[in-house]
This record gives sequence, structure tokens and C-alpha cells, in this order.
Amino acid sequence: MEKLIITAAICGAEVTKELNPSVPYTVREIGIEAEKSFLAGARIIHLHVREDDGTPTQDLKRFQACVDEIKSRCPDVIILPSTGGAIGMSNEERIQPIFIDPQPEMATLDMGTMNFGGDDIFVNTENTIISFAKEMNSRGIKPELECFDKGMIDMTLRLHKKGYINKPMHFNFMMGVIGGIAATQRDLLYLINSIPKGSTYCVGAIGKHEFPMVTLSIELGGHARVGFEDNLYLSKGVLAKSNSELVEKVVRISKELGRDIASPSEARKILSLD
Repeated sequence: MEKLIITAAICGAEVTKELNPSVPYTVREIGIEAEKSFLAGARIIHLHVREDDGTPTQDLKRFQACVDEIKSRCPDVIILPSTGGAIGMSNEERIQPIFIDPQPEMATLDMGTMNFGGDDIFVNTENTIISFAKEMNSRGIKPELECFDKGMIDMTLRLHKKGYINKPMHFNFMMGVIGGIAATQRDLLYLINSIPKGSTYCVGAIGKHEFPMVTLSIELGGHARVGFEDNLYLSKGVLAKSNSELVEKVVRISKELGRDIASPSEARKILSLD
């Protein structure tokens, strides 16, 4: 079985310091959280950025400042910028992070529209997905295919046939999100059995579902995503003091299951980034 790649989603666009004071906002805070997560065993930092007051932004200068800070602390880490941004952002805003220097090795590509509860809708039309995929392909950026439901895998496969999504594919299954697939063993197996042979996949889940689903992914040969974007708690009622505590927990679980953690170079090889 391949060594495990851990992704740390360190701040997201929605979680706040009111929910957990350790959520990073500033450039320095984001750099510190990225470094601590990397040293704990994360090889990918899934990056949203915030203004100092916590407002989510896709501003290129802010992204560049955060990337520079992270790379100064842990130059070997893979930075995975979000092109999802936050609800209500325009496509022009959302795509900005792929223009950082040096250009990212990977970037997220959301594969469908989501109902996030209430009146919140995260819109990703087919044309939006194609436009983002073409921009990434033109720059040699590997998309992490964000799938919140089975239909998004179907969209991926359809766009692959049209030449917009290349193999080998790397999927991120986000489970337990309102409007998306449930965080259950049955549903994870359904997703895994729906992707092409030779693909890699990572699993993340919201709140209390995070560690059960990540553990199952580790057992099945997939990879793991944890972090404040998805879950603020180390265990029931215990707030994590850092993203690194969540990463450390995954490392312990993985080693108990007999699976080693990938080095940065091994992660790049597994993901076909080298």
C-alpha cells in the first residue's frame, strides 16, 4: 500500500476565532500553522487566505504573501491553493491564486454546484469548471478534483472524455457537508468504486465525521485531509490548539494501522507531480 499523504486544510473561508481562537487569519499566523502542520506530517497545505480581521479573500497579493511566508518556513511543502474561495465570489476572484509565483503544483477544482444550507449556494457551472480546468492545464497545474457527491465524479469523467481533465486524476472526497454525500462507510466505498483505475484520492469529512472517515480512507489505501476548515475539535468537547494536533492524530492512527507517512518527495511521486 502507498505511503499516506496528509493534507492540512488550515483555515478555510468560514470558520472563525470565535469558534476556535487558534484559527489563523494573519499572514504570520497562516505561516506558523502551515509550518507546524508540515513538521507534524502534513505534506500538502490546502490554502485559503483571510484578511487580518478574518474576512475571506482571493486577492492575489494576499495569497502571494501567505505563500511566501509558508515557503520561507517549509520550502518542501506542497501548497494547494483554493479556487473555490467563498460563497458569492466571482469566477475572476476565485481563479486568482493560480497566478502566484512560483506557480502552484496543484490547485483545487470544484466539480459541481452545492446547496450549503439555507439560501447559500456554491455555484460551479459546467462552463466554469471547463474554464478553470483549461487555465490549470495551460500552466501545468494538477487539479485536485473536489467532489462532494457522486454526480461530481460523473461530471469529472464526462469532462475527461472531452479532453479537459487529464489522467492520472486526484480526487478529494468531502463528506458530511450539507447538500452533499453522507459521511458513511457505504457512501465512501461507492465513491471509491466510481473513479478510474490509477486515480488517487483523499478523504475529508466535517466535524465529528472527520476522524472516522479519514481512518477508513487510510485502511482502504486512500489519503487523509484534516484541519480547521473541516473540524475544530481534537476529540469530543476538546478544541484543537493547532492544526498540527489534528495532523499528529492522523499520524498516530496511520502508524497503528501499519501505514507510513510519505515524505514530500514521495508525495510528489504518488501524485505524479515529479
